[in-house]
Amino acid sequence: MSQEPPRAPLPPFTRETAIEKVRLAEDGWNGRNPAKVALAYTPDSKWRNRAEFPQGRAEIEAFLTRKWDKELDYRLIKELWAYTENRIAVRYAYEYHDDSGNWFRAYGNENWEFDANGYMANRHASINEKPITEEERLFRWPLGRRPDDHPGLSDLGL
Repeated sequence: MSQEPPRAPLPPFTRETAIEKVRLAEDGWNGRNPAKVALAYTPDSKWRNRAEFPQGRAEIEAFLTRKWDKELDYRLIKELWAYTENRIAVRYAYEYHDDSGNWFRAYGNENWEFDANGYMANRHASINEKPITEEERLFRWPLGRRPDDHPGLSDLGL
């Protein structure tokens, strides 16, 4: 268990607290601050992200720095799929463009496991992406937190 202050909401999760945890994660990632996002994970957190396996906050921060240096104008929506006492499954989609102006939408699923203090100890992500045109973009809010009135994945048919 982490020796750091609790990071609410804490397990065991209810439907409401699992939804809150998912939205907090989405907000953090949309802020695109690798150092801040890394603090949501245990110091020894283990990840699987496509073919990369970062372990610990330093590697997670380095991974996120590389990610957001190449995935420009990144916007993400996460949605709760399922939860248990200390685990949450989400599905998500994000849009970004590369440095040549080519747009992409990535679709994925994540399985999360939390310690008793609410820090993510394990994150397993499976992701696919496809090229999209600028006209096909669906995530057009100003960079940062998705507005509360913006449709979620199910509302967008994703």
